[in-house]
Parts: sequence; structure tokens; C-alpha cells
Amino acid sequence: MRIIFYTGKGGVGKTSIAAATALHMADSGLRTLVLSTDAAHSLSDSFGIPLGAEPTPIAERLDGLEIDSLRETERNWSSVQHWLSGVMSWAKLDDIQHEEMIVFPGMEELFSLLKIKDYAQSDHYDALVVDCAPTGETLRLLSYPNVIRWWLEKIFPFERMLIKTVRPVAKLVTGGLELPDNRTLNAIEAFVRQVEDMNEWVFQRNEASVRLVMNPEKMVVAEARRSFTYLNLYGFQTDAVLVNKVLPKEAAQGYFNGWQQIQQRHMAEIEDSFSPLPIIQVPLLAEEVTGFAMLRKVATIAFTDLEPASLLYEGRVEEMVKQDGVYRYSIRLPFVAKDELDLRQKADELTIQVGPYRRKTTLPRTLTGRPITSARFADQKLILSFGERSAGEAEDDTKAETETKGGG
Repeated sequence: MRIIFYTGKGGVGKTSIAAATALHMADSGLRTLVLSTDAAHSLSDSFGIPLGAEPTPIAERLDGLEIDSLRETERNWSSVQHWLSGVMSWAKLDDIQHEEMIVFPGMEELFSLLKIKDYAQSDHYDALVVDCAPTGETLRLLSYPNVIRWWLEKIFPFERMLIKTVRPVAKLVTGGLELPDNRTLNAIEAFVRQVEDMNEWVFQRNEASVRLVMNPEKMVVAEARRSFTYLNLYGFQTDAVLVNKVLPKEAAQGYFNGWQQIQQRHMAEIEDSFSPLPIIQVPLLAEEVTGFAMLRKVATIAFTDLEPASLLYEGRVEEMVKQDGVYRYSIRLPFVAKDELDLRQKADELTIQVGPYRRKTTLPRTLTGRPITSARFADQKLILSFGERSAGEAEDDTKAETETKGGG
């Protein structure tokens, strides 16, 4: 199952690029589903066909849908909603619409992403093309599974035990407030397990990759660079950059001459920043990119010498090697200054923070009990060396091996 995620700053044209890619893949013979997880859906406008919350035929071998986040929230979160409604009734907050209070920020989008897992695990399609929300929301979503996995493993068992202990006296102390029952806790745990499964089954598979869409503009390029850094932090594979709305050479006169020169400077910066990733240029066309004819035109221009369903670049974001008896773990973090990095190790847990984004990861078994003996940042890579296991830990004599994850 090939899965392609398109993301980028709002307004760069990622929906048009996603729609064009999906149509091209369907034309080439792949059963393709194009989905929108953006709250402000515009896939329908791109194709000129109304789309709903279930797959709708668009063309031969191509279906599309715009995920209804409220519907998915109700489907996954009904037990928790019922309990939270009771909490608000107890607190005499009946004048507030409980629908506005029962979903935490970002969770609607997260429920939407769970739909991707359902379709990815089905045999109905050969490929999924996902039109994601703008980069800020997308990065938040991609970081959720990592945070939720940590919460489930480290915090949830203790919270569940505590609730079970205090539940018999809760009504006496709180005057009737019900603590979550087993059904509610089971619903929370099931949801978290689904998110964890989604992360492993969808995002971390070799068949999945992210493509960044941008325009040759200063602020857009700056945001794309940050996004690329954070995608690497979480181990996501970026296999291409698409630069949309590039002014053609014939526009380099009169009013647009200055704009064309500005774009050329930014194109040079993009080439320097994102190489060796494929950098695909799509010109600003003379007509709006809506409808089948224009979408096919965009796809033909963008993928002249490429097959859009292919993995356009295979590189390593993370790598662990054993060399001369020393284990070294490296992760590529482009566009980061050394003082922006924060690193912590606690038992078998490693925490890496870059700016506002933090990744907690459980170290592989071969590194359990081994302290970090050195950490250096060079050539856009964080490189950690691990020493001998502490006393009492069994020594692993595994032969030299390399474990890799995809990345850009």
C-alpha cells in the first residue's frame, strides 16, 4: 500500500498538487483514494465534484472523501463524551454546549487520521494520497502518537489504579461526581492503542512518505525548512519537495520582472537547503487549477520524468550501528543550531527536543542499560555513543548490525 502525505503552508496549492497526483496515479492503473484531513476541505472544489465522509467515485479507479472530523470524534469518543457530559452536569455547566467541551485541541484532526489507518489496512486500494492540514497542524498530529505512547506506558496504568482505588469514596467526597468507569477507561485505552497502531502501520512503513509543497517565497521556505527538521525528528520519510506557482521565464518582464528575480533567489536557496531530495517545479499556469484537464496538466508537468507513486528518494533519517564494540545512534536534524538541541536519557527512555517539539523514544533492547558516553552534533546529524551496560545487566553480544528507518 503506497501512502503519500502532502503538507505545506496554507495557500501554497497543496490540495491541487495532491489531487493532480491522485488523478495521475489512477490514470496509470492504480486503485487510488484521495483524502482530505484539512478542516477547510477543498478537494471537492479541485475536482468539481461533491465529496462526503465516505469514498465517492471521482474517475475510473479514483475515489475521494473529505473526512468529517465531528463524525469520527463521536464514533471513537462516545463513552468519554458521555462521562464528560455527566461531569459538566454535576458542575452545573448545562448552559454550555457539551460538544464544545468534550474534545481536546487537535483531537478532531487526530480522529480523522485514524480513518487513514482503516483504509491503509484494507485491500480495496493500491494507494492513498492524503491532503493534510497546513504544516503547523500536521506536525502537531504527527507528534501525537509519540506523546500518547509514552503517556499510555508511563502514566495511564497508575492513573487507572488510582481511579479504581478512590472510586468507592468519590461520590461521598465530591458530592456525586462519578469518576470514569471501566468502560470509559477502556475506550481511552483503545483509542490510544489505535493511535499507536496508526503510527507504526501508516507513518513508519517504507511505503509511506511525506512531500512538502511550497512557493518560492521567503516565509514559505522558512516554514518548510522548520517542517523538514521536525519531520526528521519524528523519523518521518520525506521523499520530495514540490515548488508550486513558479513564474515562468516569459513573465520576467514589466510588473513581474522583480517578482521573478525574487523567486529565482529563493529557488537557489531551496536547491541548497533540500538537496539531494528531488525538487519538482510547477509553474504558475495561465488558468486556475480546477477540473480534470488542469489537474492532468499539472501532473504531466510535475512528473514528466518521474512516477509519482514511486518512492522518489530513499535516505536514512535514523541509523544505529555497532562499530569496534561501540553502539552509535544518529539522527539527521537539518537547519538546527547546536544550542537549539536538548537531550536527556532516563533508563531506557531517550528524549530529544528541538525548539517546541519533543520526541520521547524507548531505546532498542541492545541499548538498554547503556549510558550515553558522548554526544556530538556535526554535519546536520546528532550522533550518540553508548557505553557498557551497568553492573548486573546482561551483556548482549549481538554481531554488528544496522537498523534503519526511512527519511529524507
